[in-house]
Amino acid sequence: MNEGSALVLFSGGQDSTVCLAWALERYRRVETVGFAYGQRHEIELLQRPVIRSALAAMSPAWAAGLGVDHVLDLPTLGAISETALTREAQFQMSASGLPNTFVPGRNLLFLTYAAALGYRRGIRTLVGGMCETDFSGYPDCRNATLQTLAEAISLGMDAPYAIETPLMWIDKAGTWAMAERLGGAPLVDLIIEHSHTCYLADRTTRHPWGYGCGTCPACDLRAKGWEKWQAEKS
Repeated sequence: MNEGSALVLFSGGQDSTVCLAWALERYRRVETVGFAYGQRHEIELLQRPVIRSALAAMSPAWAAGLGVDHVLDLPTLGAISETALTREAQFQMSASGLPNTFVPGRNLLFLTYAAALGYRRGIRTLVGGMCETDFSGYPDCRNATLQTLAEAISLGMDAPYAIETPLMWIDKAGTWAMAERLGGAPLVDLIIEHSHTCYLADRTTRHPWGYGCGTCPACDLRAKGWEKWQAEKS
């Protein structure tokens, strides 16, 4: 275990839950930060404390390492973003060639705010669930973007910052497998029952992989990852 500390960008979704477990295995102190930016699936924010409590109950070491939670309000991001995540709109490709679920600048803003919070909290390692393997083409999920941002943050804060992305080079099947390695069946079950990824905020329809509408891009990725993981296990 690293004797340092980490601040996990924790949305309440599958990816950030796995990243939180990953950080709890590696750092002595782990704090979490979430963002309310007017997202349609803001129900994910309600799942955050449920997941944190469940993770703490799973392991005495995780309970000891899990620190303070923070939720930052960023309503301006939603106000200036004409996207399917912040407006009632159908999911489709935009004229730019990116899906209209792309919120411009979201990860850049999240990590900059997290770095500012980390500066005050004495934390210089930021952990996020960004991925360049199974993703929708978001340019702010790319490793080059994030590592360049880490350099800019370090220069701007005059302190060495690191951005850790444990899911960067694995697909959704790999994310399920990582969850099982970290916490066994209890962590997999926790993700299925309590994490939320569906863009339409559907927590009434239960699938083998969790709750969701089953048709939005987030549900589609999650379902395909589950099916691939199950096939690899059999």
